[in-house]
Formats: sequence, C-alpha cells, structure tokens
Amino acid sequence: MLAKLRGLRGSALDIFGYTRERRVERKLIVEYEAIVEEIISKLSADNHALAVKIASIPEEIRGYGHVKERNLALATAKQAQLLEAFRSPVAVRTAA
Repeated sequence: MLAKLRGLRGSALDIFGYTRERRVERKLIVEYEAIVEEIISKLSADNHALAVKIASIPEEIRGYGHVKERNLALATAKQAQLLEAFRSPVAVRTAA
C-alpha cells in the first residue's frame, strides 16, 4: 500500500514532509547546492583536496532523530572550518 502512495512524496499531501527533520533536510539540500556552486567557481589545483573534503561532508550526516542531529552539528562545524580555509587563499596552502 505504501508503494502506491510513493507518488505523493514531496507534494502538499506528503504528511511526513512537514516534520522539522524533513524541513531541515530540504534546507540542507539547497545549502549544499550553493556551496558546490561556490566551490566550482573557485576550484583550482591548489584547493582541489580541500574542495573534495567540503563536498563530501553530507556523507557524515547519518542516522535518525537525535543521532542525526548530533551528526549534523558536527558536520556543520567541520563545514564552517573547511569553508573558511577554502575562502582564504593563505589557509588553503596550509590546510591541504
């Protein structure tokens, strides 16, 4: 029965789409796309390794409920640190 309702995912009739966790997931997708666009626009041979680390951060956000929240907090802190290094040309040489 649930398989037949799969077409409702992401629509206004998706009752699970209104939960805080799902809203956060949708927000993360938009933020990740913006970060990837920034990385692509500034990518060079010097910052390639750091760009790969930044792009792989979503892989660290796993689990459900409080486990996912904890992993999200850790990943967000790591992402902020790596983005700061990526945006700073001097830090890129030392961070990579």
